[in-house]
Amino acid sequence: MPLGNGDIGLNVWVESNGDINFYISKTDAWSEDNFGPWGLLKLGKVRIALYPQPEINPFVQVLKLYSGEIQVKEGNSTFRIWVDANNPVIRIESKNKYPSKISVELNNWRRTDENKISADTILSGLKDKIEWYHRNASTANPHLTNLTFGAIIKGEGLVSENDTVLVSSKQVKTDLISIYPLTAKTESSSNWKEKLDQQVVRIDDLKLEKTRQAHRQWWGKFWHRSWVFVRGDSAANDITQGYILQRFVTACSGRGAYPIKFNGSIFTVDNPALIPVGGKEAFQVNADYRVWGGQYWFQNTRAMYWPRLQAGDFDVMLPLFNMYANMLPENSKKVLEYYKHEGAYFAETKPFWGGLAYAGPEVKEDWTLHYFTPILELSMMMLDYYEYTGDVEFAKKTLIPVASAGLTFFDKHFTRDGNGKLLLDPDNAIEMYWKVHDPAPDIAGLMAVLKRMISLPDNLVSNEMRTAWTNFLEQIPPLPVGEKDGKKVLLPYTGPQTAQFRNSENPELYAVYPFRLYGLEKPGLDLAVNTFNARKCTFKGCWTQDPVQSAMLGLSGVAKSYIYYNFTCKDPRLKFPAFWIQKNDYAPDQDNGGNGENGLQQMIMQTDGKKIFLLPAWPAGWEGDFKMNAPFNTSVQGTIQNGRVSKLIVIPQERKADIVNLSSVIDN
Repeated sequence: MPLGNGDIGLNVWVESNGDINFYISKTDAWSEDNFGPWGLLKLGKVRIALYPQPEINPFVQVLKLYSGEIQVKEGNSTFRIWVDANNPVIRIESKNKYPSKISVELNNWRRTDENKISADTILSGLKDKIEWYHRNASTANPHLTNLTFGAIIKGEGLVSENDTVLVSSKQVKTDLISIYPLTAKTESSSNWKEKLDQQVVRIDDLKLEKTRQAHRQWWGKFWHRSWVFVRGDSAANDITQGYILQRFVTACSGRGAYPIKFNGSIFTVDNPALIPVGGKEAFQVNADYRVWGGQYWFQNTRAMYWPRLQAGDFDVMLPLFNMYANMLPENSKKVLEYYKHEGAYFAETKPFWGGLAYAGPEVKEDWTLHYFTPILELSMMMLDYYEYTGDVEFAKKTLIPVASAGLTFFDKHFTRDGNGKLLLDPDNAIEMYWKVHDPAPDIAGLMAVLKRMISLPDNLVSNEMRTAWTNFLEQIPPLPVGEKDGKKVLLPYTGPQTAQFRNSENPELYAVYPFRLYGLEKPGLDLAVNTFNARKCTFKGCWTQDPVQSAMLGLSGVAKSYIYYNFTCKDPRLKFPAFWIQKNDYAPDQDNGGNGENGLQQMIMQTDGKKIFLLPAWPAGWEGDFKMNAPFNTSVQGTIQNGRVSKLIVIPQERKADIVNLSSVIDN
């Protein structure tokens, strides 16, 4: 079972003898080899055992979602495991009917330098605690040098048996074990230890019961932000479970220093028989390993973040925005150095500190080199965040600088054709078609972002900015349109469709999602539906956007089929129901769950400006309850029965006038 406070994560399991085990992970535990498969490491593994060994039966292990804890019952012994939502500490509380002793053992497997990763250090001679750390080697990338992460384990009445084992000094009926992780970039390991000691003192000064209450209050408020419960058949039950558990996994890993890793998040585990994507022979890896490594791939990372808007999990979005905003100064310098003009963009694949490679027109084609779309989609997401929250400071400090830099890059980087239109060439149509002419994703992105930036209020943009963007918008070429089977369809790029396809994506549908130029109650819906029906790639699960795009086009049957697949695509090796199979990523695959969340939300509610569309793609035979968030600090709550919405609650009430019913009558 996964558990976490948004930054510190645990994988918890119980062995057949009753011993409790868990991995400890952290969102910022970067190794020296960020580019390799061991880029984000576990802190270690802990084993907790009672002795004499307790009676195992009856045995119950429960993930208590509402309070953010795991409860384990073994005969007459009960354990409560939780990661404090408000403080960097892991708590393991035990109660025993009869006095017993407890042992806590650290299993740290990085004992020697291996795989470009330096060995960990376990402190010796400590009397009443275990302390260890990993410190990146001085030869690492400057962004990683001197980064140190580790933890202290201690508890009242626990004494050292050796450097990695604590035991009870006497038999007791209750125990409290506390683990204090820390990541910090320090001049020396002793500086890191000083920081950790100070953190321990601060946390130990807190009252345990008050912190537990505050922890439960945080989780209670989290679950009241939004909810979706679907009823009607077995598929509805599976979808409800998948949606709730994916949102829980995201909350456990989404409030740290860095965004969620699409390829396993912080919940990767040992795999004794890994077959990598495109590989044939299986090999054994430990819990530090992940396919696709420690870098961020925007196309994959976005999937977990779009659903946060309607879920109301705005705090989870900030690590993503902050990481990319922090890349902006260095990336702007690189653009100026390489191309002698202003502006910036984000590479599809880079480590958390960013960076750009030269991508001039003469450079050989590549998967991501001439791929400039991410800054447009991120700008779209930031515009939504501002529209949902009304956060003016965010708009001024993050949205405007990022979006402006992206628009400036496209304006300055590309020439114009004979008609004065922007000439996007060479430019990738995402990873699908390389170095093509006027790719649809960038045209759609520029149209969508420019229109929304022009509409921002005067306290955010100047008349000069608005005039420049208005002029630029007039220079954006039209989306490419063609014909297939006698019907008009959007094309992935302009000109003869002869480019080799490289991936399993549909660039032409970016005009539906994420850029929302086409959709319900908008002109050209037939064109968009024709395009979706004619799409080249139709595979399910992982990062495919079909669940979202089909819902946005009102195709309820297709959306239901895709979303059901996403929320039942469990890895057979892993017991937790929302640890999704590897597919093109790595288990537990976060893209799969994120796209499932987003698709389900779009089936229930879609928004366009101030309009709120209810049940735009809701299938017959399903019922349910929902509370979701909409732009302008709005929440919408209701019950779905027989294609009707009843018990409708819209806050603030005046926003009820903006509701548009796309199914049946809405009962108040």
